[in-house]
Amino acid sequence: MKFSEIQLHPLLQANLDKIGFAECTKIQEQAIPILRTGKDVAGLAQTGTGKTGAFLIPLIDRLLKAEKPDESVKDSPTVAFHEWKKKQYILVLVPTRELAEQVYENAVKFLEGTGYNAVSIYGGTTYEKQIAALKSGVEFVIATPGRFIDLHKEHMADLGLVRAVAFDEADRMFDMGFKDDMIFILKRIPRDRQFLVFSATLNFDVLNVAYEFGADPVEVNISRDQAKADNVKDFFLHAGTEEKPKYLLSVIKKFNPRQAIIFSNFKHNVEKLTKFLTSNGVPAVGISSLLTQAQRVRVMEQFKADNDQNILVATDVAARGLDILGVDMVINYDLPDDAENYVHRIGRTGRAGATGQAFSLVGERDVDAHMRIEEYLKHKIENLWLDDTELITDFKPVPREEYRGRPGGGGGGGRSGGRDGGGRDRGGRPGGRDGGRDRNARPSGGGGGREGGRDRDRNRGPRPPRQDGPRPEGAPAQVAGERGPRQEHRDRNSGRHQGNGPRPEGQNREPRPNTGGGRGRDRDGQRPQHARSGSAPNAGNGPRPNGQGPQGGRTQEPRRHGNGGPNGRPQGGRPQHARGAKPGAPAAAAPAGLGKKVSGFFKKLFGNKES
Repeated sequence: MKFSEIQLHPLLQANLDKIGFAECTKIQEQAIPILRTGKDVAGLAQTGTGKTGAFLIPLIDRLLKAEKPDESVKDSPTVAFHEWKKKQYILVLVPTRELAEQVYENAVKFLEGTGYNAVSIYGGTTYEKQIAALKSGVEFVIATPGRFIDLHKEHMADLGLVRAVAFDEADRMFDMGFKDDMIFILKRIPRDRQFLVFSATLNFDVLNVAYEFGADPVEVNISRDQAKADNVKDFFLHAGTEEKPKYLLSVIKKFNPRQAIIFSNFKHNVEKLTKFLTSNGVPAVGISSLLTQAQRVRVMEQFKADNDQNILVATDVAARGLDILGVDMVINYDLPDDAENYVHRIGRTGRAGATGQAFSLVGERDVDAHMRIEEYLKHKIENLWLDDTELITDFKPVPREEYRGRPGGGGGGGRSGGRDGGGRDRGGRPGGRDGGRDRNARPSGGGGGREGGRDRDRNRGPRPPRQDGPRPEGAPAQVAGERGPRQEHRDRNSGRHQGNGPRPEGQNREPRPNTGGGRGRDRDGQRPQHARSGSAPNAGNGPRPNGQGPQGGRTQEPRRHGNGGPNGRPQGGRPQHARGAKPGAPAAAAPAGLGKKVSGFFKKLFGNKES
């Protein structure tokens, strides 16, 4: 069906003729008649089938009939917006900045000469132009959810003025975590707004949210029986991970695309593959979330330019919604984990009825993804084999990743030097893109990103043993099986025997000090018996001064044994020394009174001078 046959407003029809919109696509043919009557619609169609025009064209037609009616189409089935007021607008929400800019460009073309305006709102740019456009009044606001909600909270965007809301690539918005943002917006816009949701795949969560907020969309599904467009021919090439660069160059050289997009699962591979292709005579540019918004715009302008051969290396940030008519080849350097993303990737070619080719390099890590994709598509994908004569063998290799975490180079940037780090280490050196992920690197003091701190001790080797003082001359170094330096420290201060050798004659194992975590026991399981004064054992780490007991300077009372034998050994029991006494010292019998205790203790210690 032709657009000229459906009685659109003359101003809109003139713009469509100017940009070459003559034939309706399938989704446009089925969705436009429903949308122009003001009903809610859920449209499902493969990527590249004109979903953007399917909702923008009927919305503009409704607005023109409300504000600028024309006698030539007064009998058209279009239902005008009821009592459209100044500063009311139509809100289009999209998941990515690139898609927001693309929808905005289409809206500007459709609105030319109508007196209506549009604005694109997304992060990575300044607020001033966006705020100025909202204040002056625009009829179409194309926005990513995050930035738009920020402006709403600053009272710059009034959700009560929304007359229609459209969610483009709604399933992608859910995948990217925008579900709560969608609910936030739907709670605050009027209930009588028109509701539109469009995507290549639509899950039940999206529809449940629509029903929850009063929408009753008519389903328009032209992709029920097929997941991808018929005009895209896709192939699998089986290659080992190390052989993928060779196969990538060989496919490009053999089929010589005019414009191609190469997809990788990893944003850090984008720069490496871009340099690899450029160094081998294939002009290439790269786009990923590592770039600023200004850099991303510049890259897309360069890629869309009229060149003889141009290659774009991208992550999935470019897989959804980008409408570049000249792309005639897509190459999956890595197979996506999600089968639906495979459909969106190869849908970047073969757009608007043109034909395209898609090649996927399948390595040992892509086997599971290979199976999921074929199960989702419900058919086997043809394998492509290249002869040895078609494989390029003389080429410059993929550059190795440049790490900032090499020895002497710092670790990367602490918290900000994590996965995409760009921070600085303590030494002031800038953190690399991988933020010190090099596990073989030895940080010179930086934070090292996610892995740097973990590897700091590992790469320095074992720590030297702790020394409380100089090692005696000739003393052997610590060997395996001995107590560690911390244990030696504890043993040295608690008077225990150190090492694994035999104990000195007459020395017995001292009971462990009871520090409150449990009662200490001696070697035979007996509880240690401390001084009868009730004082606690020494819980500190240092030895006590001579004559000082455990209770703040009180003298430790030696234990008195009832039936003393030689050397104070009790009859039928183990020798029990006073706490803090030197090993091998005789245990003194405790006198009855305090004076006798002291005199008896010194007589034992220094001998009886009178005798």
